[in-house]
Amino acid sequence: MQEQSRNTNRSEHNLSNPRYLAQLALFIAIILVMKILHLTSIPVGPLNMTLTMVPIAIGAMLLGPKAGAIFGFVYGCTSLYDAISGQSAMTAFFFQFSPFLTILLCVGTRTLVGALTGWIFNLVKKVDRTNTICYFVGGLAAPVLNTLFFMSFIMLVFYNTDFVQNLVNTLGATGPVALTVMMVGVQGLVEAGTGLVVGGAVAKAVARALKLDR
Repeated sequence: MQEQSRNTNRSEHNLSNPRYLAQLALFIAIILVMKILHLTSIPVGPLNMTLTMVPIAIGAMLLGPKAGAIFGFVYGCTSLYDAISGQSAMTAFFFQFSPFLTILLCVGTRTLVGALTGWIFNLVKKVDRTNTICYFVGGLAAPVLNTLFFMSFIMLVFYNTDFVQNLVNTLGATGPVALTVMMVGVQGLVEAGTGLVVGGAVAKAVARALKLDR
């Protein structure tokens, strides 16, 4: 029965499946509309509190890791646009410093987050007898991984740039870890909480409504 379910999911999550393509298009449209309406993030100091991780998490859980990677890529492209256009002061500076590394930061990390969110959800679902916990784990995974990868990349690659060193001096940080905690702060907890509660609950409800919850 489980093997049959896995085979069914593989056939449904195929780019030749019109329903799957329509679902991909729907989530991509949601991400782009959120961007157009300035609902993707809320500026908090040098960082933005990211809200787009919620639909990315939901899409990755419902449609799989491949779809999650696509949604992460789309969001990453909107983030890169902010860097190129100067709408994000920090990533705009990074883009001037190194366009290639900024592409990896904005697009690469988000693509990986989407894929891993779907993978983690599938992994937990295999051992989740309640068939509920897995949704909240997936909802939490996206914002946590996004913060972890994004900030780790900045600290590893851009820490010695003038922009980051100015933040170090302004905030009085004693090192990369302290700076990360100071920059992320409450916003990281809010992102994680939103992903956990909203992402998990909505994904579970939609899965049940569409009879994907099997």
